[in-house]
Amino acid sequence: MTQDAPKNSVRPDVCKMSDETPQPDQSNIRIEDLPPTNTTRWITRRKAEVVAGVRSGLISLEEACRRYSLSVEEFLSWQTTLDRHGLPGLRVTRLRDLRSGRS
Repeated sequence: MTQDAPKNSVRPDVCKMSDETPQPDQSNIRIEDLPPTNTTRWITRRKAEVVAGVRSGLISLEEACRRYSLSVEEFLSWQTTLDRHGLPGLRVTRLRDLRSGRS
């Protein structure tokens, strides 16, 4: 991130939106783009950044789980949800709708 960028902002090239399924852009992610290690509030963007970091090879799955105190199952659920439903699917309220069969 640049010095003048707000601390909680994401670089626009990291989470690009497409017309189909919104996905984070894995090719441009840097370690500075990952959420802080003390993150406890997991908004959609932060989840997507961690998934992009692992997929790009920036950090390993094991490192991501250790760094963010995640279980492998939790990370894999983020990854699967992102693949199936894009960024909107990672919203907690959207997950409840998807699990209950509502759309």
